[in-house]
Amino acid sequence: MSLFSVLFLFAVGIVAGFLNVFAGGGSLLSMPVMVFLGMPGPVANGTNRVAILIQNISATLGFFRQGLSHFRLSASLALCALPGAVLGAYWGTKLEGPWFNRTLAAVMLGVLLLMWKKKKKPEDSLPTESSEEPFGSGRILLAHACMVGVGLYGGFIQAGVGFLIMAVLHRVLLLDLVHVNMHKVFIIGAYTAVALAVFAFEGRVLWGAGAALAAGNAIGGWVAAHVAVKRGDGAIRVVLNGVLIVMVIKLLADSFQISG
Repeated sequence: MSLFSVLFLFAVGIVAGFLNVFAGGGSLLSMPVMVFLGMPGPVANGTNRVAILIQNISATLGFFRQGLSHFRLSASLALCALPGAVLGAYWGTKLEGPWFNRTLAAVMLGVLLLMWKKKKKPEDSLPTESSEEPFGSGRILLAHACMVGVGLYGGFIQAGVGFLIMAVLHRVLLLDLVHVNMHKVFIIGAYTAVALAVFAFEGRVLWGAGAALAAGNAIGGWVAAHVAVKRGDGAIRVVLNGVLIVMVIKLLADSFQISG
């Protein structure tokens, strides 16, 4: 890749890392950008995992340093996601050309529709965690079963997987959003390490580009975590919506041009 492409990916990584902290969906920006820079879909899919892994390791350590950790539950949920992540990653390495663009466009469109839905006020009385599990056994089993599917999707394409994990942890286990994010970064980091190994084995990772993106992600996440911005979430979601609409149209147009 050219020096311009590497520097551009670094800049995109900063924005994606910032979005991941404030609004989520950073991969919905970074992956299409890599495709537009000329990477084949599976290579963009694999290279993006480098940045995802680094960012989630950093976030997990950040939660731990603030005294927020429950590794027993995080690890058991992550273990359930691993088999699906291996299979999903293998499928992701085989998704070539127009079908990758169409799949990513469909994911982005789905995320757009979810973001446009009116958000409910978060519950203030949801249980947090202690050394004793506050959940019923039925909810625990359902959450672990859901993680198998989450791992499959995350290994396959990653983009938007955070929304799925949050739905499981928030709606099934009834965790407050702080603990949701604490578990989310651990789970994503764990299965991403396995998925990245699959993409690397298949030769679908550009390490230099991944490192540039990862460095940007780390900076963007750090800035977002240390800068208090009033109404930041709402403002960024407006920008993200606009970017997603443009990219969905571009991905679909390119996919039909390739197939034609």
